[in-house]
Amino acid sequence: MAFLDNSGDIILDAVLTDTGRLRLAQGDGSFKIAKFALGDDEINYSLYNKNHASGSAYFDLEILQTPILEAFTNNSSQVKSRLMTISRTNILYMPVLKLNVVSDTDVTSASNKVQVGTSALFSRTPTSEITTAVGDVAKADARFYVCVDNDTFKAIFKGRKAAASSAATDNVSLTTGGNITGCLQGFQTIDDSSYQLIRVDQGLDTNQIAAAVGMDSDMLETAFIVEMDYRLGRVKRAHGDNGAESNKVAPVNFIDDDNIATYYLTSNKYVNAYAPPYEERRSTTDAASGNILGDISPPPGLNKNPQAFDGPRGSTLHLRIEASAELQHSTYLFEQLGEQHLAESDDNIIGFGNSDLKDQLITGKTIYFIDTTVRIIGANTGFRLDVPIRYIKIQ
Repeated sequence: MAFLDNSGDIILDAVLTDTGRLRLAQGDGSFKIAKFALGDDEINYSLYNKNHASGSAYFDLEILQTPILEAFTNNSSQVKSRLMTISRTNILYMPVLKLNVVSDTDVTSASNKVQVGTSALFSRTPTSEITTAVGDVAKADARFYVCVDNDTFKAIFKGRKAAASSAATDNVSLTTGGNITGCLQGFQTIDDSSYQLIRVDQGLDTNQIAAAVGMDSDMLETAFIVEMDYRLGRVKRAHGDNGAESNKVAPVNFIDDDNIATYYLTSNKYVNAYAPPYEERRSTTDAASGNILGDISPPPGLNKNPQAFDGPRGSTLHLRIEASAELQHSTYLFEQLGEQHLAESDDNIIGFGNSDLKDQLITGKTIYFIDTTVRIIGANTGFRLDVPIRYIKIQ
């Protein structure tokens, strides 16, 4: 990989992806270039200088002469920011994707808890229940933890709740005795009443346009593309009518030569799976009279579906991750691709202090983990968000 000099003539450097080269090598005449993508990953538009002393012809000169990467065949690394064409000229803001990590504590009234699922990143910072942790004060994790089996989930649950003496049972749920924020159950579960999930919101990241204005239809995402390492995990629903339904994994659309699986999610099981937020319901009904009160603002604390954006909101994506069978039943990939720590270490990867490690579910065991990302792309706008994931196994 290298940079191409773009200081003189404009250079077009194009290559086939690995998949394209494979199909070309078949030699049966069926190879046709049907799709291509353009990107601007290398460009920093803040270099536009409208105060250039040489006049308007030089305002964008530094941008035009930015060195560009030579084309390379790895489609999972190439073209992070794909270009799109929009004929309208009145666009002030482009929509982006954000993790929705609003929690119950962010809602004004304690009696009005969040009823719609939101994401929660795992934190290794000790809570008030864990007062004896050593050296872990500043070790908050900005990622999701995927427990690859029930034993791992129970061990983390027991360790997190050790000071509260919460019993770990075979079928302990995420809300039994307290929540394990950011800890996804990456295995087949019995019920779906209290799952943690990954929620991504689309919207305009600005407070200059009111949320009630809504998203323009040509900017609205109706589908999302999810890319992830198929050796490690699968995409599955965030919730369902019962455990069997919510344990269903999504069908894979494509797996490339690097074992990167691509999912194209359009179903309302994934996209806009929940009701719109309370503040966007533009009317409400008086409980006593039954009369519609009209266009009013909700009272504080009644936002049951907190949003990640102050500006207009678009679609939301809700999903969970299920660990592959290899991760659930073996440590081979953990040993090949990841790391391992002894649970007794003060610096163990799940952040428990020494007193929390005395439980039989943790003491004397090894913590295996693999760090990776799940890539989420808006199918319409092409905006990409990489979500950090840590697969974890205690054995």
